[in-house]
Amino acid sequence: MTQPDAIPSRTVYAFTALTFGIAWGIFALFAAFPDQITALMGEPSGSHPLFILAVYAPAISAVILILAHAGPTGLACFLTRLTYWRLPWPWLVFLVIGIPAIFAMGAILSGKSPAPVAGVTLGALGFMLVLGPVEEFGWRGLMLPLLQRRMAPLWAGLIVGFVWGIWHLPAFFLGGTPQSNWSLLPFLIGTTALGVIVTPLFNASKGSLLWAALFHFQVNNPLWPDAQPWDTAVFVVVAALIVYLNRTTMLTRQGAVTTVIPPP
Repeated sequence: MTQPDAIPSRTVYAFTALTFGIAWGIFALFAAFPDQITALMGEPSGSHPLFILAVYAPAISAVILILAHAGPTGLACFLTRLTYWRLPWPWLVFLVIGIPAIFAMGAILSGKSPAPVAGVTLGALGFMLVLGPVEEFGWRGLMLPLLQRRMAPLWAGLIVGFVWGIWHLPAFFLGGTPQSNWSLLPFLIGTTALGVIVTPLFNASKGSLLWAALFHFQVNNPLWPDAQPWDTAVFVVVAALIVYLNRTTMLTRQGAVTTVIPPP
């Protein structure tokens, strides 16, 4: 895909700084004024308005930068990537069956039940569908294509996955957030592995925001058992297998999506 002039490659630095600035700035407010924020907006939690705003930081940053470089028309063209619905069938099978199977395998290795979590409501599923997946407007919508202009998809995926994990760091120290109950190192390894796994899927879909968001939803799906750190170990193995199976496209830039704003 051709590289548009509207979004220069150096925008990746502004995106990273803005994404961290928004999210980490919000967590700094929690740390500096915990009593005032709690009194005004409630206890920290995964559904706290400021936590949601922090989660949306990658998308907010991407929208700001696209508007700055390409205006409303450029943003409208960027959003057409939500309509890219074609995906090779092996990837579709992986999304629908493979990801749940990974969590089930992790649960088995940890000695837990591999069955889907009982009692998950449609409301919880709907909330998760509009929480984490929105991040993909930034991570795979903007950052990954910009990095793939300069390096092979494997290295771009590793960088995005690692940055994605580090970006969550403050949430590990704030009670009430999902990450506050997890271990940092397995989480960081896991996001890096996920960054690698989603990269060939993203390129196979020609840069679809839709499929990147659905991938993000599947790995956050509350139906799947939480078996940290065993599910992370399985994801690392799967990432290595996917790199091997896609080694031709992962180790060269041929076929890598580098376009942020597709033509009208």
